Amino acid sequence: MRYERMPIEAESPEETGYDTIRYNLAESSVHDRTLGEVLPDGTLNDLVLAYAHHRGKPELCDLIVADSPGLTGRDVLVCTGAATALFIIATTLLSAEDHLIVIRPNYSTNLETPRAIGCPTTIIDLSFEAGFQIDVAAIRQAIRPDTRLISITNPHNPTGQLYTAETLDALTELARQHNCHLLVDETYRDLNFQTPLQPYMAANAPHVISVCSLSKAFGVPGIRMGWIVCRDAVLMTRFLAAKEQIVICNSILDEAIAEHLLRRKAELLPPVHAHIRQNYAIISDWFAANADLIRWNPPQAGVVGFARINPDLTIDTDAFYHTLYHQYQTMVGAGHWFELPDAYMRIGFGYPTADELRQGLANIRACLLACR
Repeated sequence: MRYERMPIEAESPEETGYDTIRYNLAESSVHDRTLGEVLPDGTLNDLVLAYAHHRGKPELCDLIVADSPGLTGRDVLVCTGAATALFIIATTLLSAEDHLIVIRPNYSTNLETPRAIGCPTTIIDLSFEAGFQIDVAAIRQAIRPDTRLISITNPHNPTGQLYTAETLDALTELARQHNCHLLVDETYRDLNFQTPLQPYMAANAPHVISVCSLSKAFGVPGIRMGWIVCRDAVLMTRFLAAKEQIVICNSILDEAIAEHLLRRKAELLPPVHAHIRQNYAIISDWFAANADLIRWNPPQAGVVGFARINPDLTIDTDAFYHTLYHQYQTMVGAGHWFELPDAYMRIGFGYPTADELRQGLANIRACLLACR
């Protein structure tokens, strides 16, 4: 496989250095928690540091799908983060002789791992003008006899769009008709702060695969906990074989922390959603006041929006991002992180405090005006 380093990783806050950023609007998650916030003192003192269950701790697997009728813990494979889950799916289902259909913009792994495999890929580009909605007809037209996987994200990364049941049902049926799998990256599902949480898409049919993680909603990306959900037992055994050859099992410590978090889900998520709604109001007002410079399609879920500098403006985007980071110590996700022009940017509103968000947005405005 031929690996290329992804800009979203090479230029990430953890690589550039958190200590160089005062206003972090680049993150796609809520703010990180400390171990002391997650676990009472001594909770894990008796944990035996042995090999873990290869599929994931059974109690943890059950908790993962507790909100999705029709799924059981046997339909879950716990992985070292959603990125590993996506890697396992791509390397199991795709080869140079197969065909992938994937939407863009997207999380980079959903594009780069198939490329590393050499898998022929049809990219369906979503447009700002169409509100980044999925064109089911375009996906239908792109299907070939060798299509093995249709790949989407919902809630969508990086735009925060939440696709309708009609769109998702149409894609599920389309994949069934053509004997291929539908992958739904649902990493932001627990950040659905405006409408009721829906069951995993994998509950709908055996050929649908869901992926999720703890990182975004629970503020614990450092423990690397994600999972695959699928009702196809034969396929899940293939995924398990891939996991066993990559890592054998997960960290038993990470799984214990994950189990503890999910048991407290009803306690932990409401304050997170309240914070997101507060910041969403702040950033929505800011976009309304700055529509002469920059616009977005308001996100429906998650903690990021995908904005675009107005096309009628001439902005030196290189100078903009350089000034924003070096002079204002502010970071956003540049468009090239998502294979789009740098007139686009992902702005996160879940990670910063309300005051940090206000100042970070003010810094974006100042830089746009300075670089006209």
